[in-house]
Amino acid sequence: MSYDPWTEDYQRMSLRFAQTLDWSDTQTTAKAIADFKRLYTHNRNSLPQTDSERAFHLVAQAAYLIDYRLPFSEEKAAEKIIDTATSLLNEANALDDTCYDAQRMLAASQCPNFESYYRFLADHIEKVKQDCENARKKATGHTVLDEELAQDIAMRPYKRWTATLAVRALVCGRYRIAAKLVEELLNLDPQDASGARYTAALVYAKLEDDRALESLVIRTLRLGNPAHEDAWVLLARIALAYKRRDMQAAELFLQELMRSYPQAATTLKQQEELPDGVFCRLPVIPFSENELIVAVSEASVLLQEGRDDGEHGPLGNWLSKRAEDFLKSETT
Repeated sequence: MSYDPWTEDYQRMSLRFAQTLDWSDTQTTAKAIADFKRLYTHNRNSLPQTDSERAFHLVAQAAYLIDYRLPFSEEKAAEKIIDTATSLLNEANALDDTCYDAQRMLAASQCPNFESYYRFLADHIEKVKQDCENARKKATGHTVLDEELAQDIAMRPYKRWTATLAVRALVCGRYRIAAKLVEELLNLDPQDASGARYTAALVYAKLEDDRALESLVIRTLRLGNPAHEDAWVLLARIALAYKRRDMQAAELFLQELMRSYPQAATTLKQQEELPDGVFCRLPVIPFSENELIVAVSEASVLLQEGRDDGEHGPLGNWLSKRAEDFLKSETT
């Protein structure tokens, strides 16, 4: 589960559209809803009616360009994509000065390093929270369910801001702050659309807090596959076992990881680092190869800890060597 910009774009506009309908005329209303869905599919740019809707619609376009097209583009095309996305986000910010997704995404490209981006997010988070809470109080809907959705949508920019700040805090070594942020996110959104539990697993490994990791696993068990732990938890378990030099436990968790994910050995050997999703964590199919690639990339804070060569730390080197041994055994 993750935040999808196009889904939210549709939800935002459809909530406003629903309030314009005459629900006593069921036949006309049904046709209007069908026409709205058709128009969103074929000419969605014509649908935004307010500045806030137009701003988020531009954010959705920018998110699609940055998160889904940019990583697979050639250098010349990449420059054009970046320029277009930046223009879209600047326009969104001009339309709505509380379009915090646009502000956060612009800062991601404009801040010169991780530390400055962390500081930007930390300095503005209380203002973002206050404005989102005010928007939630004003949110309305045609039905009770619509009103609940509108209230949830009002808080999403704050949730995404907080999730991004938690990741930056982890990368910048502020583990206690990161732990506090992910705890708040899990309380605010028990369904965890932002993937706070994944960041939390890595944070607790950095803090060497086995008890907090176990508590997280129990608390979020219903969100995943009860029969299999996800890659973030298993990588955290491997890191904790490795730190206490319990190589037998580390090996057992590694074997579980390799049983749960296809092509795990290749992924663990390469340990590629990927750019973070700018809108929020990118959605991936649970227990897919792509999920493991994302998890290993985000776990670089563990794998590169105490870096003792030009690429990996001791744990990263051990995992790479064990993966290489596994690949060799498959070919003999």
